[in-house]
Amino acid sequence: MHSMREPSSPAAGPAPGTASLKLPALARQWLDQLPELVWLANAQGQLSACGAPLLAYVGRPEPELVAQGWRCFMPAEELATLAQAWPTRSALNVDLRLRNAQGELRWHLCLARPLLDADGSLQGWMGSFIDIDARKRSETQLRETDAVWKLALESTGDGVWDWRIDEGIETFSPRYLQMYGYDPEEIAERPESFDNLTHPDDVPGMERDRLEHFEGRTPAYVNEHRVRCKDGSWKWVLSRGMVIARDDLGRPLRMVGTHTDITARKEAEVLIWQQANFDPLTGLPNRRMLRDRLERAIRRAREQGTQLAVLFIDLDHFKEVNDTLGHGKGDQLLQQAAQRIRDSVRPADVVARMGGDEFTVLLSPVSGHEEIESIVQLLIERVASPFRLEGERAFVSASVGISLFPDDGEHIEALFKHADQALYVAKDAGRNRYAYFTPALQRAALNRMRLGNDLRDALAAEHLQVVYQPIVDLRRGHVCKAEALVRWHHPERGTVSPAEFIPIAESSGLILEIGEWVFRQAVRDVQRWRAEIDEQFQVSVNKSPVQFHSESGMHTRWLRQVVEAGLPGDAVSLEITEGLLLKGGDSASQQLMALRRAGFSVALDDFGTGYSSLSYLQHYEIDCIKIDRAFVHELEPGSKALALCKAIITMAHELGMSVVAEGVETALQRDLLVGIDCDLGQGFFFARPMPAQALEELLRLQRGAQDLTPE
Repeated sequence: MHSMREPSSPAAGPAPGTASLKLPALARQWLDQLPELVWLANAQGQLSACGAPLLAYVGRPEPELVAQGWRCFMPAEELATLAQAWPTRSALNVDLRLRNAQGELRWHLCLARPLLDADGSLQGWMGSFIDIDARKRSETQLRETDAVWKLALESTGDGVWDWRIDEGIETFSPRYLQMYGYDPEEIAERPESFDNLTHPDDVPGMERDRLEHFEGRTPAYVNEHRVRCKDGSWKWVLSRGMVIARDDLGRPLRMVGTHTDITARKEAEVLIWQQANFDPLTGLPNRRMLRDRLERAIRRAREQGTQLAVLFIDLDHFKEVNDTLGHGKGDQLLQQAAQRIRDSVRPADVVARMGGDEFTVLLSPVSGHEEIESIVQLLIERVASPFRLEGERAFVSASVGISLFPDDGEHIEALFKHADQALYVAKDAGRNRYAYFTPALQRAALNRMRLGNDLRDALAAEHLQVVYQPIVDLRRGHVCKAEALVRWHHPERGTVSPAEFIPIAESSGLILEIGEWVFRQAVRDVQRWRAEIDEQFQVSVNKSPVQFHSESGMHTRWLRQVVEAGLPGDAVSLEITEGLLLKGGDSASQQLMALRRAGFSVALDDFGTGYSSLSYLQHYEIDCIKIDRAFVHELEPGSKALALCKAIITMAHELGMSVVAEGVETALQRDLLVGIDCDLGQGFFFARPMPAQALEELLRLQRGAQDLTPE
């Protein structure tokens, strides 16, 4: 709603955040029951769900809309408008044309709001389309005639208002008054009484938007705000208006507009956010919200050099109560237990329900064991007190497992895993108690130390070996590249898995020496193979995040080795992981640019396993992507995995990148990849990793066969 008061300066908009949105079942029902054309999109603006009215309007099933996106029912010009709007992460009010099931293009008002979590991070978008085709046509044809203008607006079913700014006179249509429960005679003498009905929190934004339109910075005034009805309730409305008369100096004289009731949509937004982030039984944050809070707490603790604790809590004997007294009373117990846990911790701590009788507490920050134990002891005592459940008494206790950042892990999964292991220690020790992860951590640390010492000896004694796994051109069936891998044959343990010793090498810094050694071996081998067998042959070398961030001059030194070997920079491809980019920030971007300037090609390994794979392709210099084996393993005719791989390959080719499919193990997988135009394949179907001599023999046989093949 507008106001008779003079406009104030625009207020700053909300700070944008990031996240992804998962649609619960109850929210799905709301989405389908709303009469509006409602939709949901993820944080990047990609369509993820549609209400039933929108599906009926465009005449397409939801899977097709989600797969093909907005272009299913929106012209290219409108797609460009949306593409410019998403990065702003602010409320969207824009007129767009939609193609209905009959193929007609009709004007709609697109309203979208960012869905934010408690900390302001962007989770996704919720929006709707309102048919304004008649209004748009009226706006372009009618400006001067009051009766025709108001009739056109009233025909939309919205409430119409007319503000003669220079005279200070406001008039309202019957529908407008009906929306708020007023009779015409109640405001006939005092139309200015509506000025005080706008929610105080919404007034600054309303005045800001109106001022922007008055000054000609927006084509129309558009604002969402709350209006108090006659019965005292609040109604959300979309107010749209336009100045239709100005004086010779350009000052607004008259403004006409409408109010549209959007309360149902606003309630749906709240419901979806609640369902996505909170446990419906206890009202506590759910696993998703906890992970978001924990990620933030870890970043803060890392920056400030502080500790935090993760508590895994299990209610002992809850199953017996549930089975004996029934699920209804079991739910009551969970609700009361949740409140007792909440009351036991500090106001800033986070209590979440993970499911069943399992709770998790994030204590951040903590000064040490003494502070943690005082909180945990109080929690255990309160949970152990009798629960009164509609005349019945029930007893449960709490077992608590504790992990600490950074001592027991620096990432969520490690902290969860270690707290869970400590929880089982507490339960095995008799329940109704707590246990730290410390003993298991000590044993693991001792094992890592011993293995690290052996790895250092192995590097000095040249017990490590570089092997190569061929990469095949899927169109020609020829080996054109190979990935250099390191293997360790321990004199006592036998072959040690890279998954076991590479993390130790990274944590100890040995990865720098190992990486240099592998690179020298790879350059020496590819020099020989290009000179004697295939002058286009390329070897890829994995670059650890530790190497990537340890010293900026490494790429220069590596390029010098390549040049001294008489090779071009692209004789070697450097493989990096998504995780490296996720944590690298500006440093990662600068390093990649330096590598590209040095002449190396860069491949993004394990594509699709990270949090923001698509954003990496936009923001970083990448020559090749390697589709993770998890996608390739699921390849079947007509499968989702096949559709995903095809989409990745098409997108990569459009961006000028080549694609390697990892983990190819069957002829069917190979054939499916060929059918979707994948460039290269790697996996056991073609060859296992092999010593340099074996690869050389394979390349010579391949070259001989090629020489015998007539052109």
